[in-house]
Amino acid sequence: MGNGRGDNAVAFSVESDENIRLDVYLAAETEYTRSRIKRLIDGGDVLVNGETSKCGRILKAGDSVTLKFDTDIGGLPAPKEIPLDIIYEDDDIIVVNKQQGLTVHPGAGNGDTTLVNALLWRGTSLSDVNGAYRPGIVHRLDKYTSGVMVVAKNNAAHVNLARQFTDRTTKKVYIAILDGNLKEDKGLLTTFIGRNPNDRKIMAVTKEGRVAITEYKVIERFARNCVAEFVLHTGRTHQIRVHSKYLGAPVLGDKVYGFSDKRYASLEGQLLHSRSLTITHPNSGERMTFTASPPAEFSRVYDSLKKQSVCGRNEP
Repeated sequence: MGNGRGDNAVAFSVESDENIRLDVYLAAETEYTRSRIKRLIDGGDVLVNGETSKCGRILKAGDSVTLKFDTDIGGLPAPKEIPLDIIYEDDDIIVVNKQQGLTVHPGAGNGDTTLVNALLWRGTSLSDVNGAYRPGIVHRLDKYTSGVMVVAKNNAAHVNLARQFTDRTTKKVYIAILDGNLKEDKGLLTTFIGRNPNDRKIMAVTKEGRVAITEYKVIERFARNCVAEFVLHTGRTHQIRVHSKYLGAPVLGDKVYGFSDKRYASLEGQLLHSRSLTITHPNSGERMTFTASPPAEFSRVYDSLKKQSVCGRNEP
């Protein structure tokens, strides 16, 4: 999982589920091509534990990989006028309802159309714990996952919030429309999640990896779909998307983990929404819950499904 630092570099801390070549790892983390990664490694722009390395080096848990950004980023993040739905703001935090399709922070292929750029346009003061490319960013949502996110406006708030996410004292509740019906009305799924052995760029339920715990509940059933609520007890990469696929009903519109369903080919991405986030305010100590309604595309598909045969609704 990446943790950016420095003015023109980003650092990645290798997790316990990694057993992967350096070039393959960076290609997955950055979305750079393998050939581009090779040029960066050969040029000395990639360090493993502070030292230059070779493409084929096998990474171990705890290794630190530092990558210098090249011209793809085009300099430090610049302010850009992008509409934001602000849920709450004070001197320490800002809570947003991130729109579907908005990347959280600059990276390969997108240096100026992100949540960070939008926050900088507002003149928002942001923490710099994660470096110049990820100011304020304590946690992330996938590009096509919408919903509640909290951003730190100063370093003290950032450190406090990061500890809450690490200690799992936050509560994250998601809602999704699934392609298929879950067999059980509710359950608690515990598996290991690691890199897919057949495609190291994506994740999968594996025999080894990191423990992933997801609580789920079906809210409403339709003939070929259902609406489900998910509560994360761990924070693994693509956890809900991987677990819903494992349960036989991937998130509708998920072009990576979903099925090929021509009925929904026009969807930009997965219909997964962070409906609520509960944190302890880093300054006041108050327990706070923030909520956001799903985006228009989510509601449009839901309304379309309601017009079809309904199999049943469970109590929320």
